[in-house]
Amino acid sequence: MLVSELENGMKVKDQFLINSVTKNNTNNGLTYLNVELKDKSGTVYAKKWDYKDEDDDVIVPGNIVLIEGETNIYRNNLQIKITASYPLKEDEIDFTKFNKDSPVSLEELETKLNYFIGLIKDKTLSKVVTDVLSEYNDKYLSAPAGRNIHHDYPHGLLTHTISMCEIAEFFTHHYDDVDADLLISATLLHDIGKTIELDGSLVYNYTLEGKLIGHISIGQRIVHEACVKEGLDEVRRILLEHMILSHHGELEFGSPVTPLTKEALLLSQIDLIDSKVAALTKALEVTPDGDFTQKIFALDNRTFYKPKKKE
Repeated sequence: MLVSELENGMKVKDQFLINSVTKNNTNNGLTYLNVELKDKSGTVYAKKWDYKDEDDDVIVPGNIVLIEGETNIYRNNLQIKITASYPLKEDEIDFTKFNKDSPVSLEELETKLNYFIGLIKDKTLSKVVTDVLSEYNDKYLSAPAGRNIHHDYPHGLLTHTISMCEIAEFFTHHYDDVDADLLISATLLHDIGKTIELDGSLVYNYTLEGKLIGHISIGQRIVHEACVKEGLDEVRRILLEHMILSHHGELEFGSPVTPLTKEALLLSQIDLIDSKVAALTKALEVTPDGDFTQKIFALDNRTFYKPKKKE
């Protein structure tokens, strides 16, 4: 059974990926575990109240574990009360439960990637983009765009980036005086730092550099070095680096600076809408028609209604 098929009051005995785990103490000083369980359909939170020392060897992020328990509702969200957990050997694991695919094939994404690179008319800027993408090619094609919130699957980063490029291309025609070369280039490179920030396969964890520096600053450094190497005009280099640094839009969302050019503003809005719609789509996929989603962290913890399909 997949996470998306769980309902209140169910007995559970199935394989789950341990996405995260934290220890907490009750008011009586007893230790319990808060666990995030995951499969390709989504995540569900769980608690193990009767913590034992041996749990530290089984309930570990990255492990696929056989979980026994029962579902219940806590603060309007479904969760699992874990009564037992068992380690699994590799030949016992049903990997089909965990290998989530992008909605777009890698072949199609690579074709679109080459198309958008081809739109960049400035030869030096094009060389900067191709240099960076060549150096980080393997991770750029395979990395997720996020750990949990959106595009959290293999080549999710590329899926997110191409989706943004399609919106960006429209904006270059819709609005006057948009520097198309800068907007497309920055869109292709805006999340390049995530190739270093995140690592893993089934479970994506932050690297040391990812935690201490973050993908925005990492990306700016990568782009700066490529611009200097290729001799990009200093003003164009600054404009491009500004777009990388400001693409989260607000200081509170991690951008060191806010967008101060038209292209930077457009990039931040494109990133915002694509990531938020992806987060909403992910939640709606596991929501029955005519019901509300669970609270979506990326959308101010709001719940969204999924209308019933017309007959």
